[in-house]
Amino acid sequence: MENLSRRSFLTSASAAVAGTVFLPNLISCKPSNRLNIAVIGVGGRGSASWTQVPKESIVAMCDVDDRQTAQGFKACPNAKRYKDFRVMLDEMHRDIDAVIIATPDHTHFAAAMACMELGMHVFVEKPLCHNIWQSRTLKKAAKHYGVVSQMGNQGHTTNGIRLVKEWYDMGLLGQVKEVHAWQPPLNNNKSGAFYPSTSFPPEAQQVPKELDWNLWQGQASERPFNKVYAPGDWRGFYYYGNGKLGDWCCHTLDAPFWALDLGMPYHAEGKQINPIADHTFVSEQSLVTWKFAARGEKAPVTMKWYEGFGKPEVRPEWGISELPVEGMIMIGEKKTLITGMRPNDARLLVPKEEWEEFKKNPPAKTIPRILEEKPVQEWIAAIKSHTLPGSNFDYSASLVEMAQVGILAQRFGGEINYDAKTMKAVGRPELDIYIKEPARKGWSYGENLW
Repeated sequence: MENLSRRSFLTSASAAVAGTVFLPNLISCKPSNRLNIAVIGVGGRGSASWTQVPKESIVAMCDVDDRQTAQGFKACPNAKRYKDFRVMLDEMHRDIDAVIIATPDHTHFAAAMACMELGMHVFVEKPLCHNIWQSRTLKKAAKHYGVVSQMGNQGHTTNGIRLVKEWYDMGLLGQVKEVHAWQPPLNNNKSGAFYPSTSFPPEAQQVPKELDWNLWQGQASERPFNKVYAPGDWRGFYYYGNGKLGDWCCHTLDAPFWALDLGMPYHAEGKQINPIADHTFVSEQSLVTWKFAARGEKAPVTMKWYEGFGKPEVRPEWGISELPVEGMIMIGEKKTLITGMRPNDARLLVPKEEWEEFKKNPPAKTIPRILEEKPVQEWIAAIKSHTLPGSNFDYSASLVEMAQVGILAQRFGGEINYDAKTMKAVGRPELDIYIKEPARKGWSYGENLW
């Protein structure tokens, strides 16, 4: 990218106004109040996001796979079309206010950093990025460049997650020392996005003519193409995705992370039932345990993630005979709370009569609600009102970093004593290369912030 005067202004101005919420994008407050939005990743989750901004102007669309773009190009015929976001930003940096990024996990970071360096507001699909160093750097960058950031975990906009925090804050649960979340096993060993059935490593295949495989790989190390990767099943390969834990933690563990103010774990442990010898692929059955220290008057917390097997034991005071197939519980000294894998629904685990009475006389709501419970629209509103949305990078990067500590334990097994200050797995230097993964030539971003 050329060394733009606009970027230089943003950097110096950000330093001058340190302590403010953010520095507004210089071109976002047009008389029409319409934002010029670019999209990186047009199909799949990208489509779910850009279709939510009909009142804004989508001026550019970028995707490396022509098989994914037909709907977007048809809906936005005036948007300029690109395959390489770096070219798009070089040519259109003066015409873009904000960018929606919905590519595979391993390319989130480079795209988000390139946009923020140009002062563009960014919305990034969950999980935010691919390793701990990237999480920490995105948090730094959002503040340094003064942009409005948002991770696309829909649950953070819901009424349900607000109920969880309100009930905990008012003391309804008492001290919470245990959190459990569980995912069911695969049905009949069917393949899927997280555990696709394939040989290891996947054999080299011909690259489809519609796909730019080099651009698709982005920062990741080069590998031969196989159709198991693109467009759908990359999530189960650790060199591209973060597995089921990385993907679902942004929903399932969001509520306890926020409500309990967990911060970073000091310890994590991973157990795999059928470990993968070379650690490149997600095991179908695993148990991850994090430990969090006391936070002021809040008690220490042990949190467990059961993937593909197991659940916490049902306790008599919960008033149920068994737990649902999937979900999350926060066990308090007074009461226990349960949600599904998303925090949309939240209820107390108490006898039915007590729960019905509670619903008739609920406590007051103290946290503002998001009208349509959509993170893209919350982000757009925040840009225009010069505020920050709830899952801005200062929050969401920490949520994802916490999960990434667990992912390392899940992937490599054993115990990790995590030093959050130095971003180190103490005594396990072999994990350093996964905490900060090397980037291919031409794809390095963020080093200037350290």
